This record gives sequence, C-alpha cells and structure tokens, in this order.
Amino acid sequence: MAKSVLRCPQHDASIRVSHDVAEEYDVSIEGKATTTHRVHLQEKDRLRLAGENVPPEDLIAQSFAFLLDREPASSILREFDLLLISRYFPEYEKEISAKMRLR
Repeated sequence: MAKSVLRCPQHDASIRVSHDVAEEYDVSIEGKATTTHRVHLQEKDRLRLAGENVPPEDLIAQSFAFLLDREPASSILREFDLLLISRYFPEYEKEISAKMRLR
C-alpha cells in the first residue's frame, strides 16, 4: 500500500495519504484534532495536474495542504473527487499544477 506523509508546520498538522482501492485514497489530517477523508482521483486527472513522475499520494497530500491554507480541516468534505476542489477554489488547478511540476 503506497503512502505519503506531508508535514504542515504552518498548520501544526500532518497529512497522511494511503491508497485504498482502485482510484480511492484515505486521508487523515492529524493536528489539534484528527479528521479523515476519502478522495477519488482518476489517473487521467493525476497526469494532467501533476505529470507522470508525481505519485497520486503526493498530489493528494499537496492538495490537502492547499485546502488547509484556505479552511480548517473540520470544514473539508469527508468524501469527494479531487477535482471538486476547483469548484470551490477556481485557482486550485493552476496552482497545484505549477507546484507539482516544480518537484
């Protein structure tokens, strides 16, 4: 099972992502409180947003860091498709693509 852990000192939290089945990933945000989430990510969307060299877990972890910059963990939906972020934050795809391609 592939995993990614991203430390977010500015939010005093850690984001843990693990691949569950098919195109589904489990995410936990561990900080003052712990929240859990289920995220759906299609391979074609991962390639478009991050390119072939970025694992899906890393893209999801960075996407949650993007969300934490804008809202508390308790406000993040418990289950959603990763591309739904751009409905709430139109700048998401442009910003996350730029960040992931710099890696």
